[in-house]
Amino acid sequence: MKYELETIPVWDALKTDTECLLCVLEKRNEEKLTTFFLGESVMDPDSRVAANTLGFCPSHAEKLFDGDHKLGVALMTHTYLAGFLAEFKKKRRSADTAADGKKGPSPLKELLARPLNDCIFCRRLAETLDRYAYTVLYLYRKDPDFRKTLLTSKGFCVPHLLRLLEMTDREMKGKERETFLSAILELEEKRFSVLEEEIDWFTQKFDYRNREKPWGNSRDALARTLQKLKGHRFLGKK
Repeated sequence: MKYELETIPVWDALKTDTECLLCVLEKRNEEKLTTFFLGESVMDPDSRVAANTLGFCPSHAEKLFDGDHKLGVALMTHTYLAGFLAEFKKKRRSADTAADGKKGPSPLKELLARPLNDCIFCRRLAETLDRYAYTVLYLYRKDPDFRKTLLTSKGFCVPHLLRLLEMTDREMKGKERETFLSAILELEEKRFSVLEEEIDWFTQKFDYRNREKPWGNSRDALARTLQKLKGHRFLGKK
């Protein structure tokens, strides 16, 4: 699959010196998509159809609800619910007549699970993050300055490291892949070790005997560690 390169945003995110450059990009694009789905998406037929079919996962539904366009959210929700209700009625009848104790996924269960596991917002965001992950690999290959800066950075959070490794499996082979993985995983291990020490001291600061001792880099260690482990939701928190 071919991806559009996003070199400038990736470079800019790398310069922010956070626990994960892809967290910076995900947060920015999540805000852009929130604005889009609260406004422009109403005028975009493809987005409207996808939103009506897939709806929004709990996390992104909450984000849209907290926005400043309740009418737009209500219109999308009403259209989605009307379609959901029609499907529910059909699948409920099949569930009523299904054999007792039937194991495995049923049409009704799949319908009920769909808004929990699939989301047009999540899909759009994932497509964008794949482009960024691809761009990271491209710049690592082609730009020595980027490679040097990346390998002296704080690396990636666990969710985005997984995405990057999946992209690596698709785009790199042989010695190139082996060398890249060795460098990135060494970077990650070192950063995990630093954070382990910092959050350990964070916990020890709650002991009255350490009250007057300096925080060092541990004052925001909890937020940074949670970002490293869980992703962009903790970016910028204190």
